[in-house]
Amino acid sequence: MALQVVITGANRGIGLAMTRLFIEQGCQVYGLCRQSSEALERSGAKVVSGVDVATDEGIEVMVNALQGVAIDVLVCNAGILRDENLSQFNLDTMREQFEVNTLAPLRVVHALESQLLNGGKIAMITSRMGSIADNGSGGRFGYRMSKAALNAASVSLSVDLADKDIAVGIYHPGYVQTDMVGGRGDISAHEAASRIVGLINELAMSDTGVFKHSNGQVLPW
Repeated sequence: MALQVVITGANRGIGLAMTRLFIEQGCQVYGLCRQSSEALERSGAKVVSGVDVATDEGIEVMVNALQGVAIDVLVCNAGILRDENLSQFNLDTMREQFEVNTLAPLRVVHALESQLLNGGKIAMITSRMGSIADNGSGGRFGYRMSKAALNAASVSLSVDLADKDIAVGIYHPGYVQTDMVGGRGDISAHEAASRIVGLINELAMSDTGVFKHSNGQVLPW
């Protein structure tokens, strides 16, 4: 029986690339997004649009669309990047990033917990910019803090879901050429997605709650 995979932010970038790769592996993928794309519609995924994971309405759309689906793999990929520093201080964008990057993935897991199969997997797409030890350039307050908080939440999930043998992977994709960074980056979305899908396939309870680069390197908190 095909594995059932749910991916948020599946309409472009790394989410779209992961969608395609899981489908190539024979999985049934549910591609969740706020607004679909032509590429996602052509991918073979079951597309669920109108899912803004930072809102009550978006979570309700997701839950209704996934009723009865037994989930093997849940990938919380949706995220945003804004830019603030001390001279361009913006509490609104900081709060926005916490809603989308930190609270939304937790809301998704909470809403779908009863549908996650024992022995299933959760992948949190985070960033090494959430690493405190690795911060050598400063700035980006909202993004850094929201991803550090996501990392903390993901470790808590790994503890709380251990009795159901649900493993939680915490993954930094790399500096990826996506719309989020204006096309800059040193690896393609396909390469980053391929690495992450490989890590998800290998994920076991022995490395649940571990913060990893997509190349397999364990990252500092």
